[in-house]
Amino acid sequence: MARALANIVHRSTVGSLIISSIASKTVSNRIFRFSTASSDDPDTHEDFKPTNKTESSGISLKDMVEQDVKENPVMIYMKGVPDLPRCGFSALAVRVLKEYNISLSARNILEEPELKNAVKSFSHWPTFPQIFINGEFVGGSDIILSMHQSGELKDILNGISSGKQ
Repeated sequence: MARALANIVHRSTVGSLIISSIASKTVSNRIFRFSTASSDDPDTHEDFKPTNKTESSGISLKDMVEQDVKENPVMIYMKGVPDLPRCGFSALAVRVLKEYNISLSARNILEEPELKNAVKSFSHWPTFPQIFINGEFVGGSDIILSMHQSGELKDILNGISSGKQ
């Protein structure tokens, strides 16, 4: 009896492993088949290939970051955009800053990995979001939240005009 039961369990286990293996390969093949990671695909039209926005502008990433920080009273480098953050920390920072109804400028670091590295080297800070106010690096979402709770952020943002993003 025990041997018959062991054979049934063995067959069902081996059978389910084979089915599981086939199913996972099918799913992974379907996922990777539709991936857009390869830009060298001859079937992809030029309009749909990934582009590097900074290469076409003629400005270096370091200069772009310096210009952003200098020209924008509140500049945030974040994952996503203010209307659609792609990270909880970025969402928190935007939510806190929007409490002050100020003009907020932002760049999505997920669009260009090189931009992410340029911002890190500019601020000497490893994490994102990174918030600059009046040309000075303030910090990330935790620092902005702490400044908001203490009232310090209100004092810093007091002179910045309100407006839309």
